Amino acid sequence: MLPAAGSGVRLGAGVPKAFVEIGGVPMLVRAVDGLLSSGVVGHVVVVVPVEQLRDAVGLLPDRPVTVVPGGADRTASVAAGLAAIGPDAEVVLVHDAARPLTPAGVVRRVVDAVRAGAPAVIPVLPVTDTVKTVDDSGTVVSTVDRSALRAVQTPQGFRARELRLAYARGPDPATDDAGLVEALGEPVATVAGDPLAFKVTTGWDLRLAGLLLEDASAHPAGGARSIG
Repeated sequence: MLPAAGSGVRLGAGVPKAFVEIGGVPMLVRAVDGLLSSGVVGHVVVVVPVEQLRDAVGLLPDRPVTVVPGGADRTASVAAGLAAIGPDAEVVLVHDAARPLTPAGVVRRVVDAVRAGAPAVIPVLPVTDTVKTVDDSGTVVSTVDRSALRAVQTPQGFRARELRLAYARGPDPATDDAGLVEALGEPVATVAGDPLAFKVTTGWDLRLAGLLLEDASAHPAGGARSIG
């Protein structure tokens, strides 16, 4: 599933984030194709604002994709996507359209871990920056031990039953999907993420993604593995 309803305000592009192009291709298309190229995703449900339905369908011809209208926020959009997934689905991924360079290997690791028995799986990276807590005035209170901290990426993977149960309980919009399953008392497993799975949020991120694609095109032997 691919919720793609972000406004793109911080990108300053004037169009919804998922429709912003990187290397001449909309992020939405890159994200869908990245999932399908993994070899472990058979169908993608794309969730977009109702006014973007026709545009999204037009961008994704000849692909095993269903496009549905989203809700008022991301949580409502994921719920709408879940409703469009058939009852026979055993594994459900929830991926950010704004992570268009996510390598296929990350997708495969998540799916493999769910198929091995984990009810929920998230790709993560170690936190490399020093992290501090501060008070309301901005004064440092303490330095956090980062050894146990991880930055979470997507796709997050789930046994379909657990994700449906989590949403049936009336999800908290402030909690990510893995957190909702965690609230059921289920363990959330982790697999290795990848720096290329970064989220394109600002103009800087967009420029970085474009440069990475240019580099991959110029040096296909080194870049083709991770960037399409």
